[in-house]
Amino acid sequence: MAERYELRRSRRKTLALEVTREGQVIVRAPLRVSAKQIERFVAAHADWIARAQARQRERLAAHPEPDEKRRAELIRRAKAELPPKVTHYARLMGVQPTGLTITSARTRFGSCSGKNRICFSWRLMDYPEAAVDYVVVHELAHIVHKNHGPQFWALVERYMPDYRARRALLRE
Repeated sequence: MAERYELRRSRRKTLALEVTREGQVIVRAPLRVSAKQIERFVAAHADWIARAQARQRERLAAHPEPDEKRRAELIRRAKAELPPKVTHYARLMGVQPTGLTITSARTRFGSCSGKNRICFSWRLMDYPEAAVDYVVVHELAHIVHKNHGPQFWALVERYMPDYRARRALLRE
């Protein structure tokens, strides 16, 4: 098989594929699945792998890892700009987060803990302001609804009717 991949076996029941940010292919497999079955699985998903690797290359080109100066600027902006946005939208939505943290998370722009503490990645500041505002409203909505059910999306839409377009900015 021409496609190179890292194999990770565990007590899982199904085969799964992952393409990392760097474009590396990881195959997760049950302990007893044969190498031949794994090769067939990878071959059957070659088109998906190629598309996923292309998406990761595009994402990396659009948002390369910042140098130290740029990183410091994004962190400074996050600390300066996010708290007032959270205060504004929290007041508007009638919610109160228990705290706000700026993180270096790579795979998520924001999160809301079970205790209503909001976290944002400083990497979010590399996106348009409309997208940043969407993430703030999204995380504040988790104070009311801890899932992504219909009520959650209705709440997001109430305060940000164009949230779909704003969310799309995060994928560009």
